[in-house]
Amino acid sequence: MRIAVIGTSGSGKSTFASRLAQARGVPFIELDLINWRPGWHDRAEREPEAFKADVAEALAQPEWTLAGNYGLVRDMIWAAATHVVWLDLPRPLVMRQVISRSFQRALSGKDVFPGCREGWTRMLHREHPVRWAWDTYARRKESYGARFEDPAFAHLTRLRVCSHAEAKATLAALAS
Repeated sequence: MRIAVIGTSGSGKSTFASRLAQARGVPFIELDLINWRPGWHDRAEREPEAFKADVAEALAQPEWTLAGNYGLVRDMIWAAATHVVWLDLPRPLVMRQVISRSFQRALSGKDVFPGCREGWTRMLHREHPVRWAWDTYARRKESYGARFEDPAFAHLTRLRVCSHAEAKATLAALAS
């Protein structure tokens, strides 16, 4: 199985996917870790071909569990995947999770990715996960809903998860 976990920022993609990968004993691919370089250097934006090549290399493994939403590589991922899990949690829950995570990261001062820290002033930026989650929530819900219904993706097992209880059950089912 090759499982892609998608959802808006703060929905719990990385947590869900890393737990699933560990339970299944397969590689965990975190697109954010492939993308971000020190100083919040965005490879998908500044080095798109290198980013795509690194993602393609990661996808070449026979099994994996992946977390991420990068439009630049979405079709590549969906073509290689056998399953897509959409963490479609309610907006208030997503916002509570992303705000809590951002405050914890800012307080700790630890790197989120090597050379990338979540400081207090960064929270004011348009690209910050809290603002990004709010601004993109409705658009992502609509676009992922349309992709889930698109016959072009009939080859995928598509799982839509709308609560923490469903996430727990889905994780258990896919891990076994």
